[in-house]
This record gives sequence, C-alpha cells and structure tokens, in this order.
Amino acid sequence: MPNSEPLPLYGKEYKTDPYPLYRKLREEGPVHRVNFPSGVNAWLVTGYEAAHSALNDDRLGKNHDLGNSAWRERAAIMPEPQHSQLQVHLLHQDPPKHTVMRKMVTEAFAPRHVERMRPRFEEIATELLDAALDTPEAGEIDVVGAFAAHFPFRVLAEVIGLPEALAARFDRDWGKVVQPVGPTDPQRPVYEGRLRGLQGYIAEVTEDKRRNPGDDLLTKLVVACEEGAISKEERDSVVFQLLVAGQEPVTNQITTALVALLRHPAELRRLQDAVRDGEAGEQGLLARAVEELLRYDSAFELTTWRFFAENADLFGTRIPAGDSVIVSLSAANRDPERFPDADTLDLDRTPNPHLAFGHGIHFCPGAALARIELQIALRALLTRLPGLRLAVADQDLEWIGAVLARGVNQLPVSYGTSEAAPATGCPVRHRTN
Repeated sequence: MPNSEPLPLYGKEYKTDPYPLYRKLREEGPVHRVNFPSGVNAWLVTGYEAAHSALNDDRLGKNHDLGNSAWRERAAIMPEPQHSQLQVHLLHQDPPKHTVMRKMVTEAFAPRHVERMRPRFEEIATELLDAALDTPEAGEIDVVGAFAAHFPFRVLAEVIGLPEALAARFDRDWGKVVQPVGPTDPQRPVYEGRLRGLQGYIAEVTEDKRRNPGDDLLTKLVVACEEGAISKEERDSVVFQLLVAGQEPVTNQITTALVALLRHPAELRRLQDAVRDGEAGEQGLLARAVEELLRYDSAFELTTWRFFAENADLFGTRIPAGDSVIVSLSAANRDPERFPDADTLDLDRTPNPHLAFGHGIHFCPGAALARIELQIALRALLTRLPGLRLAVADQDLEWIGAVLARGVNQLPVSYGTSEAAPATGCPVRHRTN
C-alpha cells in the first residue's frame, strides 16, 4: 500500500541523486503518494513493468481538462491566457486530436530524414567547439555554456526550418517556462515575463513563415492552421513545444552523460580511445554507449501529468478521478528486474530497452534526432577534449531544480594531453547509484 503521507520529490539531496529513493520505492511497490514543490500531491509509478504498463494505459489521459480541482488549485501550470494558447500541444492531447497533430511533426523527425542531415549537424558541433577552444583560457571550459546550451538549438533550427536571423534572437532563458512556479511564488512575475517574451517570439516566427514559406515543418504548421486542420492555439502550442522541449532535454542529456562518464574513468577512457581511433561507429560502441547513458541517467526523469477520467485501480491502488499520475522513467531504467546490474554503467549493455524517451503513443517523436545529436556531441567532445576531467569537485556540481528533468547548470571541465593529469579533477565518489 502507498505511504499514508506523501513523500517530497524535491530538495537538493533528491535532485543531486534520486536513485537511492527510487530503489526504496521500487522495493515497496509500484505506486506511491508523492508531493511536488508546488504543493501538488500525485501518484508516482516506479518499476519497469509498471511504468511500461502505465505508459501504454489508454485509461490515462494527458489533457489538463481531466485534472480535478485539487490538482488545479496547486498545480504550477501556466497562467491564462497563455495556458489555453500554448499548452494544447502533443504532450497535453489525447486521441483523436493527438493522432492528427503528431502526424504533422513526425515526418520532419523521421530517422532517415534526420540521418541525412548528420553531416550538417557535425559541422555545427565543429563550429561551436572551434569557437569555444580558441580562447586565452584554453585548457578549461564550461561544457554547458560553450557547447551543450547551443548545439541542440542550432540543430533543431535546421530541422524545423527556423530562419537563421530568428534563431539567433532566441533567448535560452525562455526555456525556463517549462519550469512553472506557483501563483504565490516570488519568482512568478519573472516567469510570466519569460512567458510573454516567448509568446511574442512565436508570433514573429509564424508570421515570418506566412510571409516566407518554405519546405519545412514550421511552414507546414502555418499552412495547416490557415487551412483549418489545426487551430491557432494548437499551431502556436506545437511551435512552443518544438522550441522548448525540442532542445533543452538534449542539453541536459549531454551533461548527465558526461557526468556519468567522468564518474567512471575507465569507461570514459575506453570510449575516448575508441572515438579517437575511429572504432566507435554509429552502429558500434558509440551507439551502445549513448543508449546506456540514456538509461543510466535520463534527462527526462519523470513524465508529465496523466489523469484517469473516472476512479480507477492502478496496480492495486485506488486512484481518484482527476488526480495526477506521474511515471518515473529514471526509476524504471534502474530496475534490476529488467536490467541486470542496473546501477552499473555498462557501455556494452544489450539489449537495452530503456524508457528514456517514454513509450506508447506519447513516445518522443524526436528520439531519432536526439540519438544522433548525442552521438555527435560525445564524439566531438571526447575527440577535442583529451584528458577530459572535472574542473570542480563532484559535490559542487549544481543540479537543476526542474521537477521533471535532470542535468547540471554548469559543467566546468579541464582537458589536456598530460599523462600526469588525473581522470577527474578531484577525488570523486565513484557511485553506482
């Protein structure tokens, strides 16, 4: 049975390393009462089989209209009118509307399509690292500020057809609108300012595509709106989802992947040697490593809200209609019932049916692109940064406080060819959890 008092899913200790808590919860059962920073009480699903089942349970809807008053009173959701104008995208839609909208975006992110663009993505990675490493401070960089914060957005702009001039004006700070704060939070005015700024930017993007159409996804969305296939709110919501959810998770996943490798120096050296010697092809060690790093510490730690339209049983627990249900992807990906030695980073792990991109009808449509980006990013960073090591103490890494996501705000690393340099910049606890 779930705990009588909800467990808090927030705080520095939890965000730094949630895996001990996830292990404890998995051992106690598949469903747990939890509490989020906004004050929302929710039901958390842990364990691989339970997570897989919940992600494919057609009784669980994603539309916010299904949420009950208890959820709505405390949920840190967007204020109106932006909630109605920007939150009717794929993540918050159910069939049949979800089916129609998803079909509009899947072609742009189809595996064969994004694979053809790989050479261009490699050029972008090279350009960014050329600029980052051509500084007086050569020998130390912040991977986030120099590379990870920019590479995914530059790639996304190419894929969706965002004009270069508009792409250059995108403020990464707008991405924080996916971390909403409650109505009484002191940061609410700052949050609302970001929201208005992003909404104005989306209006510019769609107007530019109306005036200057092209053979790209953004134009396709504008045309679909003009033809009545989707509403203006749905069009703007999908653009919102592309601009924010389409790049920030990859930024975070680059950081979680590198942190995991830095905490496992032998695996880091093995992958770095393979990349340097050209032995880590996209179908070989590098591809396996990306899958394992996605499983080991996923940037999408938790899913977004799901709701039952009626009171329902979920693995023996009664869930009231409209209560929020959250699936822990990270807890599922460390389940020893599905993954042998689940807390061990094993770059040769195969098969590796992780849930880092979700499952079912809401499986991430950009999964193929994300995999390519991670392969390119790791290859570029490991090639260009020999002797890679942390430039700060492991315990000084600042993990983002976002409810659903994992990653670090900055990742200062040192690099150089000195054989005397340690594998990491400081003594690190080589944790398996």
